[in-house]
Amino acid sequence: MPKKIIHTDHAPKAVGPYSQAVLLNDMLYCSGQISINPQTQEVFTGDIKTQTEMVLSNIEAVLKQADMNFSNIIKTTIFLTSMNDFTTVNEIYSKKFPANPPARSTVAVAGLPKGVNVEIEIIAHKNA
Repeated sequence: MPKKIIHTDHAPKAVGPYSQAVLLNDMLYCSGQISINPQTQEVFTGDIKTQTEMVLSNIEAVLKQADMNFSNIIKTTIFLTSMNDFTTVNEIYSKKFPANPPARSTVAVAGLPKGVNVEIEIIAHKNA
């Protein structure tokens, strides 16, 4: 089965040469999402709580386009520009995974695209 490019106007347009997500068989590989408003394409660099909520909303839109939801996620990677934001991001993130959360890595990085402070990428499976 060839790969299928997943695109939705309810998530930000790619800011580089990549797809929002790629579906191969039953696996969805979602590019990292940042706090961009999909309606205006404006970047939000304010408080980490709002950034994280926007990122998760963008992920949800991509999942929906692939006929999936947060329960299908099997692995996430969170990139933070400051580990001081770890607790706040966890509080927002945990609301999407009330039970059986996916495997996860959290990495501190020197910088992220467009000056944001959090980026999250996911891998999901249709039968998870």
